Amino acid sequence: MGIFSRITDIVNANINSLLERAEDPEKMIRLMIQEMEDTLVEVRSQAVRTIADKKELERRLEKLVAKQAHWEEKATFALRKSREDLAKSALVVKHKLEEQAGTLRDELMLVEESLQRHDADLAQLQAKLNEAKARKKGLEMRMKSAKERVKIRLTLHDGRVDDALNRYESLERRIDDLEANAEVYDLGKSKTLEEQFEDLEAEAEIEADLERLKAQVGTEVRD
Repeated sequence: MGIFSRITDIVNANINSLLERAEDPEKMIRLMIQEMEDTLVEVRSQAVRTIADKKELERRLEKLVAKQAHWEEKATFALRKSREDLAKSALVVKHKLEEQAGTLRDELMLVEESLQRHDADLAQLQAKLNEAKARKKGLEMRMKSAKERVKIRLTLHDGRVDDALNRYESLERRIDDLEANAEVYDLGKSKTLEEQFEDLEAEAEIEADLERLKAQVGTEVRD
């Protein structure tokens, strides 16, 4: 397949449509990207050669223009010396050089048109390549997400989550039992009448002590 046919195919390609029909979209888009990158390399190589051709044509044209000016000067010099025959001969040479220069200008125009086509082709190819790479990234993200979802579902259905929940419930039951054992020790331990009077006496002593301290502090403040 020629380079220009490949460019046309790539530019006209509907990436989404191709991927939807592909059995392996991930492989398909890798091949598409490789094809585009290879074509870009070829187009750039051709553009490099075309630019080199243009520079060579410009140099040759510049030399021809300089020679034309040279022979016109000779014709002028011959006329000043009354040598019309030499002046005519010089002008014949100049006109031949002008014809050659015209041919070079036509070639240069074709080369510039070719460069413009290369520029347009490169822009279109790069746009398609960017589109393909974006699609590839999207496919990879979807593939990764799908794999993670499958992994989660497998985990949910392989019994490990249920086992973990059962172990957690068992642990909660053991904690409930320990707390119940601790609370049992407080059952039936209400205070006796003697203990209640002792607490009351202790509280009275504390109140008396507090009043004594208040009186002491009040005296110090007045002094």
